[in-house]
Amino acid sequence: MPYTLTPDDGLTVDAETIDYIEQHVDTGDRWVLNFGPQHPATHTTLRLVLELDGERIARCTPHIGYLHSGFEKLGEHHDYNQYVTVTSRMNYLSPLANNICWHHTVEKLFGIEITPRCKVLRTILAELARIQDHLLCLGAAALDLGAFTGFLYEFNPREKIYDICDFIAGQRFHPDWTRVGGAMQDLPDEETFRTMVKAFIDDDLPVAIKDLESLLNRNRIFIDRTTGIGVLSKEEAAACSATGPIARASGVRRDLRKDEPYLCYADNWDGEGAEAVKFSVPISHEGDVYARFQVRLEEVKQSIGIVRQLIDNIPGGPIDTYADSKMTKPPKPDVYGSIEGLIQHFEIVMSNRGWTPPVAEVYGANETANGELGFYIVSDGGPRPWRAKTRPPSFINYSLMARLIEGHMLADTVAVLGSLNIVAGELDR
Repeated sequence: MPYTLTPDDGLTVDAETIDYIEQHVDTGDRWVLNFGPQHPATHTTLRLVLELDGERIARCTPHIGYLHSGFEKLGEHHDYNQYVTVTSRMNYLSPLANNICWHHTVEKLFGIEITPRCKVLRTILAELARIQDHLLCLGAAALDLGAFTGFLYEFNPREKIYDICDFIAGQRFHPDWTRVGGAMQDLPDEETFRTMVKAFIDDDLPVAIKDLESLLNRNRIFIDRTTGIGVLSKEEAAACSATGPIARASGVRRDLRKDEPYLCYADNWDGEGAEAVKFSVPISHEGDVYARFQVRLEEVKQSIGIVRQLIDNIPGGPIDTYADSKMTKPPKPDVYGSIEGLIQHFEIVMSNRGWTPPVAEVYGANETANGELGFYIVSDGGPRPWRAKTRPPSFINYSLMARLIEGHMLADTVAVLGSLNIVAGELDR
């Protein structure tokens, strides 16, 4: 039932907010404001209960939202390939990064080494996913503060990445591209893929970045709204387990691509002495909203450099590991041309009898756009995980919100929240 705060103000609030008011708030001096879930600057279903002293935020209580998706519980009911469709829904801004991280962890459990061709393609697509996520965050950072043009500059190039996803997987928004030991399919046409990626990183994306920098880097309104706002110190970032651009904007020098290298970020990724891709990890020490904006912008430029190093050097050979493992799907010629291939295909795809992982537990993590994305799998030797947990960066980063916003003005909420780039699928999961 609605509750009227006072007889004459006409304000109605829900019972949960009333309980909060009675426990924490002196209603004579302060107001309680629900920021979200129905607010254009939240982007998702999260909710902030703000206790206001005038227009200054005296207290902030974050709520994780109302999705109730049960992502982790679903892991107990899907096999190691089927669950990739669920990971795409966790962070729908860069789903390919989730696909890659999930099967990185599964392959760690199974002891599978993927092929050099698969490593290169996964690295390219992981960096495109990072760009995809950062472009939305950078554009929304402008949009939330009133610069609608900046949002268009960054959002339009993202369509090119969706086109690439559509080309390799047949789906734009949720590619679900990876499989245990490889991918759902090899590239339909390698030259077309190379042309699409080059056109994006050489033509479309540099123009978008230059336009955004021209619009915002010396824009007095944008700088005043972001400089010195939502400051997170290096010590606080480390103590609160922050990762990704948020931690690096506060001076924390950690990037899993450098500290725990995988795929083409590691030396000898092809087994023949190939060097790791070269890139720099952007670091800032201001720790404010503007620093997080600049770190993400520089990371986009570094990702372009990584893709350029690999796009003309995609190895030949199979994309799937098959000969060394009976837990990966066989090539179609083997399915149609040999009884062994047909049986393995049937056991993996139809009966689940092909999954024979060890009884063990494993944790695997990748450096995604928002920080460390990790999966923890407990196996009982069956065809499905006994338990599947995720360490989503947005969930950890969202816990910083109260610390960053308390003491600031109400208008600063959108700037701070946008700089954290929270995705609700990683919150109420």
